[in-house]
Amino acid sequence: MKKALLQLHVAVFLWGFTGVLGRAISLDATLLVWYRLMVTAVSLWVLFAVQNKITRLPFRYMLVIGGIGLVQALHWVTFYGSIKLANVTIALTCLSTTAFLSSLIEPIILKHKFQRSEILLGFFAIAGILVIYNTHLQFSWGIIIGLVSALLTVLVSVLNKKIVREYTPQQITLYQLSGGFVGLTLLLPLLLQWSEGSMLPSTWDWLWLLVLGWVCTIFTFFLYIRSLKHISAFTMNLTLTLEPLYGIVLAFAIYQENEHLSNWFYLGFLLIALAVALHMWRLLQPFSGSRTRNK
Repeated sequence: MKKALLQLHVAVFLWGFTGVLGRAISLDATLLVWYRLMVTAVSLWVLFAVQNKITRLPFRYMLVIGGIGLVQALHWVTFYGSIKLANVTIALTCLSTTAFLSSLIEPIILKHKFQRSEILLGFFAIAGILVIYNTHLQFSWGIIIGLVSALLTVLVSVLNKKIVREYTPQQITLYQLSGGFVGLTLLLPLLLQWSEGSMLPSTWDWLWLLVLGWVCTIFTFFLYIRSLKHISAFTMNLTLTLEPLYGIVLAFAIYQENEHLSNWFYLGFLLIALAVALHMWRLLQPFSGSRTRNK
């Protein structure tokens, strides 16, 4: 359990860094994600081919895993879209709603009882969001797209929870990212109608895309899938509320985004952190930990 939590926290920190990279890359959100997936999918096929780890799956199973990958790709598109429309801080803060959304969606899809304590902790994150947004509504479109992104990532985590015991992390990672790339490629004619700017990455864009693909996607994906074998999708989503915290600190340090935020932001920030701390305390209690491992 503790090892799984450590793996998840490392992955979440690196995911928090993706927001900073998203602002640094000059490409439109859709193209940014398309190039990111191209880098990761090609790299994975080459890596697994060299290591002789490619395993064929029936087309029906590849379609299911690839479909989840497409939802993941759309989560990234909306996430980077939120950054382009607002900033890194707003986009990452929207992801704090994943705890609340997970407490509602996970019981429906995985067919288990609602946990009132999980919903209550989710409301802590929502309260933090509301406090922050109360004085930052100038970023309205960024907020809306960011909340869509949060919903999509909750769907991905819950759907992955259903298949994580049936396939290896290598299979899920390979076919999910490949499915996301193929699916997004098919949607490009539609999505590019709203694109602006260059279609090709600059030299610096390529560097950041490689970091984004190799470190923040492939490496973190393995950590994420392995951790899900021992923790619930809700636990994963509540821990993901640390992604905004990590990413916001980086955005403050690199882009000085704190200069555009009011003092109310820090109260909301505290409520989100409190929700994570309370859940971690609850999770590490003997009874709670046993219940989670048996889920």
